[in-house]
Amino acid sequence: MNITIIGTGNMGRGIGTRALAGGNNVTLVGHRPGEAENLAAELQGAAQGGASVRAAPAGAPLADDVIVLAVPYTAAASVVQQYGDQLAGKIVVDITNPVDFSTIVADTLVAGQVGGQSLDVFIAGDDAEAKAIISQLVASAGLRAVDVGPLQRARQLEALGLLHMVVQPTLGTGFGSAVKILA
Repeated sequence: MNITIIGTGNMGRGIGTRALAGGNNVTLVGHRPGEAENLAAELQGAAQGGASVRAAPAGAPLADDVIVLAVPYTAAASVVQQYGDQLAGKIVVDITNPVDFSTIVADTLVAGQVGGQSLDVFIAGDDAEAKAIISQLVASAGLRAVDVGPLQRARQLEALGLLHMVVQPTLGTGFGSAVKILA
């Protein structure tokens, strides 16, 4: 699968690493000159099964069918506005949420597991075909996709993420933990 990740921070690094480990091709788009190129060079070693990673300048045409918005929450609207019609017909994965970035790290996503357990990725959306494609992408990355229902469930996912961040000092794991559904 070919995906474009707009954003080169911790989450862009984590998602890119997992996607490449799953044999998927990744295009990275950064806001500042050199960001995407630097991250692409860093992630080259994560590529498996013939996967490739490349950098594209901000504003470059979006050729891939899956676009991941891995930008700060405050930047999401302007990124969507910048790409406008290019997003039509594409699967847009928006991971943004209104949190303090100083509390966010994505080391567990880079590793793909915590305590020997693969990570769960919670997916909310209104398009069954898009969710199936994203679930396939998640599975290829060695993670478990959990369909939580329609897009309106995103509010609950944000609350779960915030709770997870808030309990980090109590856990003492330095964000080296994950939320997992066991059945």
